Amino acid sequence: QVQLVESGGALVQAGGSLRLSCAASGRTFSNYAMGWFRQAPGKERAFVAAINWNGGSTYYADSVKGRFTISRDNAKNTLYLQMNSLKPEDTAVYYCAATRNFDRYYYAPAYSYWGQGTQVTCSS
Repeated sequence: QVQLVESGGALVQAGGSLRLSCAASGRTFSNYAMGWFRQAPGKERAFVAAINWNGGSTYYADSVKGRFTISRDNAKNTLYLQMNSLKPEDTAVYYCAATRNFDRYYYAPAYSYWGQGTQVTCSS
């Protein structure tokens, strides 16, 4: 089992920045690739970003590329999502998730463990 707890969500104005954190406990954090997904009201959960076990490979949804940065600190068992130039359409609940199957990093069902989510609201 891997337990994941997100934090850092907040209300922010358009153009602002936030950094989300995801603290992991349980099994060895560095054994897992990690991802961030988001779900806006009335929409399906969508891929945001993913990172492999050592941070050497990262992937982003086109909608956040150049604005968001995913990173991890295996010594601290923590995943991060730095979000810059936020837009109202970034408003959603953000979830971190863990997977042993990085080949399908964009596919939510490939992730075995999920956090409870943190709310990000961007006002215009």
